[in-house]
Amino acid sequence: MAASTALKISTRNSALFLCDMQEKFRKTISYYPQIISVSGRMLEAAKILKLPVVVTEQYPKGLGPTVSELDVSKYPVFPKMKFSMMIPEVETHMKQYPDVKNILLCGIEGHVCVQSTVMDLREHGYEVNVIVDAVSSRNMVDRMYAFQRMKEAGAHLTTSESVILGLMQGSDHPDFKAVQKIIWDIAPDSGLMGKSVNVETPV
Repeated sequence: MAASTALKISTRNSALFLCDMQEKFRKTISYYPQIISVSGRMLEAAKILKLPVVVTEQYPKGLGPTVSELDVSKYPVFPKMKFSMMIPEVETHMKQYPDVKNILLCGIEGHVCVQSTVMDLREHGYEVNVIVDAVSSRNMVDRMYAFQRMKEAGAHLTTSESVILGLMQGSDHPDFKAVQKIIWDIAPDSGLMGKSVNVETPV
């Protein structure tokens, strides 16, 4: 699928998807502590801005729950066996948010479940913003080529800070000061420094 023209993100048309950020991956995913930290920034911003949040867990019986650093207790958590997050239960859940056209996607592994999610979301007509500093794999080569493949499928590669600020669209947003505290400290390096990843700034 060819790259799409970016739809302006806003708090009205966006939802956050957290893909399989589970405990068992802690020792195997490249830059996992940093990925968790950046995903936490996204989750906190979503809470303040009241975005819908969808969380999945891949085979939680064997791979454990979502990491404790991410408080997802107030959000629906969907167990799955399929790689993609777009299982029937998630599709049904999203029908209650007809205005959501943009998915902000974080999680692991980039070349498997995140990539599969991008493909399915695009087929369902969603714009997808892949938060590159909140997506990783065990192997950095898999990670980098997954970004390339997702961009070819029409996803927009962007960063957590770019998206968070883009959601507010200006310092006059009523929640700007609260959200500004989240991004006051620079996001940790998640292994992209010096890598060839062409990110896009949400319009």
